[in-house]
Amino acid sequence: MSNTKALKNLAQLKIGQSAIIDSFTDKQMALKLLEMGCTPGEIVKLDRIAPLGDPIAISVAGYLLSLRIAEASTVLVSPIPAV
Repeated sequence: MSNTKALKNLAQLKIGQSAIIDSFTDKQMALKLLEMGCTPGEIVKLDRIAPLGDPIAISVAGYLLSLRIAEASTVLVSPIPAV
C-alpha cells in the first residue's frame, strides 16, 4: 500500500499524530485488531499515552481504543504529515 521506508509502527506515533494503517506484523494480533476496526486504509490518531507509557489510546473507526505498546507495535502505519 505505502512506501516501506515511510512506515512506522503505531507505537512510534506522537500524541495528536495521525496515520493510515498499512499492514500487520503478527497474524494472531492482526485478527484481533481487524475485529476492532483497525483495517488497512483506516485513519488512526494517537490520542493519549498512560503516565507510565503503556497503554496508549487511539481514535479509530469513530471510537477510542486502548492498546498495549506490544499490540500497537505490530501495526505498521504511514504517518500523515501535519498540516
